[in-house]
Formats: sequence, structure tokens, C-alpha cells
Amino acid sequence: MEKNSIILIVDDDSIGRETLNALLCEQGYDLAFAKDGFEALTKAAELTPDVILLDVMMPGMDGFEVCRRLRTKPLLTDIPIIMVTSLGDRDSRLNGIKAGADDFISKPFDTFELRARLRTITRLNRYRRLITEQAKFEWVVEQVDEAYLILDHSDQILYSNSQARKTFNLGSEAVGLLGKKFLEVAAKHYHCEPQLSWSNWLEHANPASPRYLVRPETSTAHAFWLQVEAMEMSPGTGEKYLVRLHDITDAVLSERRKWTFQGQICHKLKTPLSHVTMGLEYINSHYSTLSDNDRKEFLAIAYSGANRLQSEIEEIFKYLDMSDYTQQELGICTIANILSIITTVKEVLELESVHVFHKEIENLNETYVFITSPAMELVLTELFSNAKKFHTKGSPNLEVNLAVIEKSLCLQVCDDGLHLSPEQLEQIWTPYYQGEKNFTGEAQGMGLGLSMIASLIWEAGGACRAYNRSEQNGIVIELTLPLDPD
Repeated sequence: MEKNSIILIVDDDSIGRETLNALLCEQGYDLAFAKDGFEALTKAAELTPDVILLDVMMPGMDGFEVCRRLRTKPLLTDIPIIMVTSLGDRDSRLNGIKAGADDFISKPFDTFELRARLRTITRLNRYRRLITEQAKFEWVVEQVDEAYLILDHSDQILYSNSQARKTFNLGSEAVGLLGKKFLEVAAKHYHCEPQLSWSNWLEHANPASPRYLVRPETSTAHAFWLQVEAMEMSPGTGEKYLVRLHDITDAVLSERRKWTFQGQICHKLKTPLSHVTMGLEYINSHYSTLSDNDRKEFLAIAYSGANRLQSEIEEIFKYLDMSDYTQQELGICTIANILSIITTVKEVLELESVHVFHKEIENLNETYVFITSPAMELVLTELFSNAKKFHTKGSPNLEVNLAVIEKSLCLQVCDDGLHLSPEQLEQIWTPYYQGEKNFTGEAQGMGLGLSMIASLIWEAGGACRAYNRSEQNGIVIELTLPLDPD
């Protein structure tokens, strides 16, 4: 809500103060009063009024001296001052101008003239202050490392700081973005994720789930993440929304490293570690009754498990270092690799029923998908684990469908567990960014993994879908990944 202009009335005569109060009290101003020059200086400092009506003839400190002192104070020097005088001579007006007065009005007052002058001066002063505040705002946001834009109600860009122009690969000229639709500009450089949250996005400037702009990884550059926050500005102005683009790339990567480490430990280390402990435990419990050959056999089991454990740990740390390389440097996988990974994950998770279908896909060994084998193993491990964890009996029947559609691989993982509510399906891929430093993808009941899968797929330039199976219980997780054109 727009605030009323403040008018400070300074007059030692109570009748003069009451007269001005009667003339102005119903004109939409907030009125304040001072009965002498010293009180005027104090109240001006407290209120920073929009206009000061200052009587000239006052005992102790006259209006000219009050005006001179106001003009020496940095925070008050620009306040418009109208001097009220019954003096009509030229010298008095010259003294007022020298003291810093902006205008004069004579007693007795002409009601219409007084109100008209105040309307004009308060309007001009409010406009001047807005210009000053805008200049301060632009100076501040030009110094920060984050991108800021101002949009109108139709999504047109009214202002962008230099960092915003860099974000959209433009030069230093502000006109490069002005008048363009923000969403159209963003879509040329980034993927808008999750896609559902961007539908009619300005109608829901502060959604329950955050919005992201994701620049997919290329052969020469890593993926780049921006969180988009919009704040509705004061009503009644053309400037409708202040938009902040916050770089959360490091936060996403940090949380993915943690998720990767936890997932790898859980699934990869369990089997070799059990071989080590089982062999050593048996030797320890039955040492005196075991023959030399039996001891050697159980030691061999433990030794084999220890070697495999060491190998798996090295693979884990190797994957944690992969953020320093692009997909091209790491080597993207083929569809044949994916089929092999499905078999491996099935065995590690001890799943009994996983059926794979890949009709009419030719050249399995020569069709490359834009994702690394370790990343695909993480994705499938998470999907298969969730299917097992949330299945009522812990033994899901999984169906994996692979199909090449145009220039993409469509991979579907179908389970026979529970249906999800529309709200859960809508939020299933949503990573949350809380505060300034912590990135977490936990959606209630969904766990961290699905949002991490989404981040991997989005960074590869792909898409994610989740929907309930129509013919039976269970859900379908559908991932689309681009094929490597080379």
C-alpha cells in the first residue's frame, strides 16, 4: 500500500497551525507540527517529511535560519521547503532563496493555490525519491554476483543487471534484454525444470516447490544450475516482479556426491564385506577343528572378498572425482552397456523378476546414449531399490522397456507396487534448495534419490516422467536421454 506524503508544518502561532490543519487534514496527507525552529529541526530528522511548510517570523530562530540549518544536513537537504510569510517585499524573498527555500506562499492563504502547490511539490518529490531509490537499487545490484531482473505483469523484462546479461550470454548493453519475454529468453539457453512448475509461472510467483534453469552438460562444459525466485513488488506500478537467479551448481554437486557415496556403500560394499566377515568369523569360531585345507579355503574366501572390497572402494572414489570431467571425457555408454548394467543391478539387489524388452533396436553396441555408465548404474540402482523398498512384499516384478524414439532413448521402469497420489507424482522429481548453503532433494516419502536422478537426467539434456500404471497397480518411471549424434 502506498504511504501518504508527510507534511511538517512549522509555526509558533497555534492559530496558524490550526488553520493549516483545517485546510489540509482531508487531502490525504500525514500532518506533523512544530511550534518553533528547534522542534522543527528535531521532527524533520525524525520524520524526513515530503514537504516542510515553514513560517518565516518566529521568535528565537526564524524561518530563514531553520531553512539554512536544514540545508546543511545530508539526509534533509533535498526536502522541499515552502516558506509561509506575510512579508511581500522583494528582500524577504531573496533572503529565503539564499537560505534554500523552494517556494513561497503568502498569508492570508488562497486555499486552492495552497493545495495545488502542495500536490505538485509532493508529486515531484515522490518521483524524485523513486528515481533516487531506483539509482541506489541499480548501483547495488550491479555490484553483486547474482543475476537480478525486473519484469512486468506480462513477463516482459524491464531491467536486468550485468550478471543477468552474462547469464544469458549477452554483452554489457542493457538493451539486449529489455522488452523481451523472460521465459522465452531463458528457454533459449536453459531447460526449465521441473516443467510443471513453469506453467503460468507468474500466476504463482512463490510456488511450494522451487524452479530451476538447467544448462545441460556439453562436450566442453559442465552442467550449470540456477534457482529462480520471484518476489511480487508493490501494486500499482508497472514493475511487477523482482526475479533473482541464484547459482546452486556447487550445492547440487555436493549433495549428489553425498548421495552417490551413501548409495555406493549401501549396494556395492555389502556383498564383498559379507564374504570377508563370513570367512574370518568361521575360521575364528572353528579354528581348532578345521584342517589346514579348510582354513586355506575360508581364508581364500575372505581374501577374495577383501580384494573385491578394495576394488569397489576405489571405484567409489573414482566416481566421486568424476565431477571434474565432462561426459565426453569420461566416455558415454551404449545401449548394450545399459543392458549389462540392468543385469548387474538385478544381481546386487537380489531381485528375482526383472524382464527387459528392447524391440527393434539395432546396433546395440554402436548406439551411444549421452550418460556415463557409472551414472546409469546409479540411476537404475536407485529405481530398482525404490521398487523393492516400497513394494508391499519387498519382491516387485519389474519390467524395463527400451525404445529409440527419433534421436532419444526412452527407458521405462514399471513396477507392480502402489499407485501414487497426484500430489506425490507432481513433486516426485523436485529437488529443494533450502537457505543459501544446503541443497537437499528429500520429498516426503520419496527419499533423496529420485530428485538426484532428475538432476543427472536434466544435466544430460533429458527429461523425466512418472505416472501410475493404468492396467494394474504400480508406477512407471520414464526417462528420456538424448543419443550421441557422433
